[in-house]
Amino acid sequence: MLSRIAESLFWIGRYVERADGTARILDVHLERLNQLPLNEQRTVSANLLAVMGATPGTQEDGPPGVQELLDRLAFDTAQANSIAGSLAAARENARRARETVSAPVWEFLNATWNGLAAHRQDVVGTYRFCSWVIERTATVQGLADSTMSRDDSWQFLSLGRSLERADMTARMLATGDEQAFRLSWVNMLRCAGAYESFLRSRRAAFGESFAAEFLLLDRLFPRSVVSSLRQVEQALIALDPQYHRTAAMDQARRLVGQARTFLEFHHTEDLMAELPEHLERVQAACAGASDAITAKYFSQAAERAWTGEKI
Repeated sequence: MLSRIAESLFWIGRYVERADGTARILDVHLERLNQLPLNEQRTVSANLLAVMGATPGTQEDGPPGVQELLDRLAFDTAQANSIAGSLAAARENARRARETVSAPVWEFLNATWNGLAAHRQDVVGTYRFCSWVIERTATVQGLADSTMSRDDSWQFLSLGRSLERADMTARMLATGDEQAFRLSWVNMLRCAGAYESFLRSRRAAFGESFAAEFLLLDRLFPRSVVSSLRQVEQALIALDPQYHRTAAMDQARRLVGQARTFLEFHHTEDLMAELPEHLERVQAACAGASDAITAKYFSQAAERAWTGEKI
């Protein structure tokens, strides 16, 4: 496969998942922001922009407010980390890979991009926009899974999606590090679409530490960090099977495997106290793996990644 096609497929997976994850996070935080006084709204907005890697504009009157949060995370097409920017970039990459992606995937991405301008850019409009985006991205992913052969094309798409999903779940758990603004465990689970799955698996064990443990470590829930990292490893093995038979492995798989095994086998009595360290390690592993994948498979420089990614 041509490296430019593989790169486009990889970034389609990442950008679609990024739009979905950002819409979920923004939807949950908007509900909370509406219940806070103005000064706390500004604090939470600035914190959320920082966690999501979105660059705030110049503010002469203090931290960014809710409207700038909406502009930067939802509607600014110049921001690679915004919903609109991610969907526009996914559509552009699909256009470059028209001969590889299935027609339903291209047509739905194109229709989604054409529908971006139809949404109101106030708080109420953003609620509806986030719900619309979650539905559209789920359909794109479903179309890809049901209309693309499980060859290298699909593996690169799945690789990008799984890598971004691990990063997005880590960012979701990192939103609201300050105790006064932390998401409730119910909202954390709903943000990831995990509320019902958590209740069925945990039954009477409620609390933020149990929710964080579920979103980090549950092997069966597809949006958990461990499950997403395992899917990344499976895609890397499928793309280069020889490493499955020997002790040698490439840099991307080494970074992802180290992050996953540390989470799975690291026992702690106080997960919440160590949560920031775990999340930073996961995000660093995702950033490093993305760079390693780019160096190994793609001849061109990496596309726009998360602002502030550190290895």
